Amino acid sequence: MEQPQAAMVATEAGAGDDTDAYRIRPLELGDISKGFCELLAQLSPSAPLTEDAFRNRFAELARLGADHLVLVAEYTATGRLAAAGAVLVERKFIRRCGTVGHVEDVVVDAAARGHGLGERVVRRLVEHAKGRGCYKVILNCTQELTGFYAKCGFVEKNVQMGLYF
Repeated sequence: MEQPQAAMVATEAGAGDDTDAYRIRPLELGDISKGFCELLAQLSPSAPLTEDAFRNRFAELARLGADHLVLVAEYTATGRLAAAGAVLVERKFIRRCGTVGHVEDVVVDAAARGHGLGERVVRRLVEHAKGRGCYKVILNCTQELTGFYAKCGFVEKNVQMGLYF
């Protein structure tokens, strides 16, 4: 199966050099059958995606190239996904037309938590944002997760607000 350009570019961010039981790599079309949607449901419950909806969104994100990267951690023994996360690169006018990385949708399967897998995924996402020239990487999280993100080098700053529809 041919990978879109975004997946190929992501390999440059060090997405395939793990030597242990998990391989961190870009999301692939076949990951819908490896538990990707079930993994995301642990982060935010939602109705399951159809295969067509998954394929359409995957193609849409692939057209963004390296400005949108979804990484997954695949358990090599079974092929099932154990973690995921994304980084989006926002193009700005401030900071001399700088770019900002936004980390989103970081989740580790409940059975795989506590082994540093989430930290590894987040660090890869941050490396990718740095490689894209981002002057900062930001994220929103619950108060309970601030300690986790502090281990990844993030510091608490400002206040998040949301408007949901």
